[in-house]
Amino acid sequence: MRGTYGADFDVRTVYRVGRALPRVFGRLGGGVSAPRILVGRDCRVTSAAVRDALVAGLLEAGAEVTDLGLCTTPMVYFFTAADGYDGSAMITASHNPPSDNGIKVSMRTALPVGYASGLDEVERLVLADAAEYVGGTPPPVASVPDAAERYVEWQKSHGGALQPDALRFAVDCSCGMASLLVPALYPSATVLNGVMDGRFPAHSPNPLKEEARAQVAAAVREGGLDCGVVFDGDADRAMFVDETGRFVQPDMLIPAVAEESLRLAGGPGAAGERPRVLHDVRTSRGVSETLAEGGFEPVMVPVGHAFAKPKMREHRALCGGELAGHYYFGDFFGCDSGVLAASRILAAVAAAKQRGVTFSGMMKAVSSRYANSGEMNFRVEDKDAAIERVVAAAEKFGRQTGMSEMDGVRIEFEDGWVNVRKSNTEPYLRLIAENRSPDGLARWIGALEVAIGAR
Repeated sequence: MRGTYGADFDVRTVYRVGRALPRVFGRLGGGVSAPRILVGRDCRVTSAAVRDALVAGLLEAGAEVTDLGLCTTPMVYFFTAADGYDGSAMITASHNPPSDNGIKVSMRTALPVGYASGLDEVERLVLADAAEYVGGTPPPVASVPDAAERYVEWQKSHGGALQPDALRFAVDCSCGMASLLVPALYPSATVLNGVMDGRFPAHSPNPLKEEARAQVAAAVREGGLDCGVVFDGDADRAMFVDETGRFVQPDMLIPAVAEESLRLAGGPGAAGERPRVLHDVRTSRGVSETLAEGGFEPVMVPVGHAFAKPKMREHRALCGGELAGHYYFGDFFGCDSGVLAASRILAAVAAAKQRGVTFSGMMKAVSSRYANSGEMNFRVEDKDAAIERVVAAAEKFGRQTGMSEMDGVRIEFEDGWVNVRKSNTEPYLRLIAENRSPDGLARWIGALEVAIGAR
């Protein structure tokens, strides 16, 4: 649930969501009458008011509420699963602009609650609810003792073998929730924007935007550092720039995450069983090829944590990753964690440095295989018709070697692939393509843009 505060929703809406959630959690938990619900929030200007309205509704509906306070989204996942809550609600709009806010809902064991698995029922209950929110501070609720210290210790013990002097790097907290953890986890790092400010005055909290990476890239270049990390607003994503300040496309790092995760797990399990690693439908073919060559079994899944997390458990996957910078871990309850991903990637970069290999050099084994367009977004009125035109245009690209419709359409060719899909969260049609040659990719993209109507 996410939108612009004061326009798409207000505290009255949130209060009614609070009244609805215990009923949904009760059903999901097998009829629990007074579900234990964990609540956390980010530092956005409106998050405290949203928290108060949500807690008021939860308490009125009979829930037992524990307040984690200011925290990262993965901290909510961790304590939901580790401490056995029936459900949780993280107040955040993640990487969205400061004017937005929202609620990420998880059930027992930190499985996500999506529209088809409970949010549709929340919506129905909210729309039918006429109760008015009276405001004020809700009664005191329980807290999680020593939450930050406990979480940091877990992260340190599972993050990898990064020694303080092994790597010179910068970390940009984006004025967001990573600021809570970075000083303790990376004491030797050059820290940028490390004071929480929900107005996000330094730059966008979305590190997929180039302007959000400009400061960390400059710090790397000016300081002659080995790399830089930038977290999004709620710290469930981590993205990197290499030693030149150039952006490292997040899906290209999935093999590094897999190799470090396998090392920490003590190596392969049962004889003949390849560790499974998830990736989304937008992931480079170079990634799946590299994973297979490294002894892993790549598994393609739809885009989004609501799909990835159940699949992590279904496949008993070692880890997984997405183009958008989410990385999932079997030893983190199948959930995503920005700082856990950063720690394992930093450990991999440090190991490469010990071998005399730079970050960019380490990435060439994956990134040099195909020319990649990156995800392109188009506003179109009739998305279904546009997808049909894209598929028709792609029929002229050569012999098809495969097709998947698990999330939009991904068409495989001998020389590359094309994926077109509707955005799950924004009014866009999303397109991405790869080809063995830059010239071939340019021809494909030109034809596809004509089909969409962008040229």
